[in-house]
Amino acid sequence: MPPEASVRRSSARGLASGHEVTAVVRDPARLTMRGRGLEVVRADLTDPEAVRPALAGRDAVLSGLGARSRKEAGIASRLTRTVLTAMEAEGVRRILVVSAGPIGPDPAGAGLLDRTARGLISALLKDVYDDLRAMEAALAVSATDWTSVRPPRLQDKPVTGTYRTVIGGFPDKGRFIGRADVAHAMLTMTDDPGTVKQGVGLAY
Repeated sequence: MPPEASVRRSSARGLASGHEVTAVVRDPARLTMRGRGLEVVRADLTDPEAVRPALAGRDAVLSGLGARSRKEAGIASRLTRTVLTAMEAEGVRRILVVSAGPIGPDPAGAGLLDRTARGLISALLKDVYDDLRAMEAALAVSATDWTSVRPPRLQDKPVTGTYRTVIGGFPDKGRFIGRADVAHAMLTMTDDPGTVKQGVGLAY
């Protein structure tokens, strides 16, 4: 999802759950929400030293870094490495990132239609998915307690809190999920030790 949309939804869910939230953005003007417990920080996400102050004293990082288009492929892995370097310097261990369903294994019992669709999407967005694979590889060799959240096609829908998750796999016939529910799931998984160092498929 676009970084601004991810920040907005994750921040809103965090504030609604009573958390203190630091939203790290490249352009604060694009994040219109404000509220008690929300600090908006502008930072150069290519520079670990610029990111460190926003991470100091924080318990977890929720990241929606990713390409808006194929032309930006490479941004997720590159900027995630920046965040990981800053986390190590600040002693923050927990990170959850948004990846994509096709990065993980096919659902158990997936039919020909679903396998074909995943294959076509993976071929069409090869550069973007290669970037996400590189991002997940960087997480895997880091010292963090990471979770890669892998949704299918994203929709703009209100949060429901009702969806399926599969640790190390993907929900059968899972084709859609709302962006707000991705944010909800990430917050829910933050304190779930069963999701640490795992890819988690997520869908309705």
